[in-house]
Amino acid sequence: MNTQADSIAAFQAIALNGKPTSLADYLGQVLVVVNTASQCGFTPQYEQLQMLQEDYRERGFAVLGFPCNQFGGQEPGTAAQIGEFCQLNYGVDFPLFAKVEVNGPDAHPLFQWLKQQAPGVLGSQAIKWNFTKFLIDRDGRVVSRHSPTTKPEALRTDIEALL
Repeated sequence: MNTQADSIAAFQAIALNGKPTSLADYLGQVLVVVNTASQCGFTPQYEQLQMLQEDYRERGFAVLGFPCNQFGGQEPGTAAQIGEFCQLNYGVDFPLFAKVEVNGPDAHPLFQWLKQQAPGVLGSQAIKWNFTKFLIDRDGRVVSRHSPTTKPEALRTDIEALL
């Protein structure tokens, strides 16, 4: 893990279409990075995440979704199935990436770094469930971490302050 990283720009991820993507491409934008799942009780949050994307994209904002199957097997689909589900059911047009692990020895380096930068309750590093959200500023630094129960809509004030 790149524990010395000072911004999201130090990381790469594979887009849902299989294309390697440098997260440095998102510097200069305010971001919400979120681990997602298609069969989760929190899945309807896709709707609010998409609304944030639509409302703020022109001001330099993006949601980055990272499907994860580590919690109750709630993201069993292939990349194509995930993309189709998100588009058909929620009109998602924000960037989605290939399925990742967010906890354990195989956790994606980005999520290892995010958890280090913004630990959870009582300093816990582990992500507890799908739809844990990290707010990132224009310089690629973690501003805050939000639990799955925090509705994306509740992030508006913080997002607007960073825009």
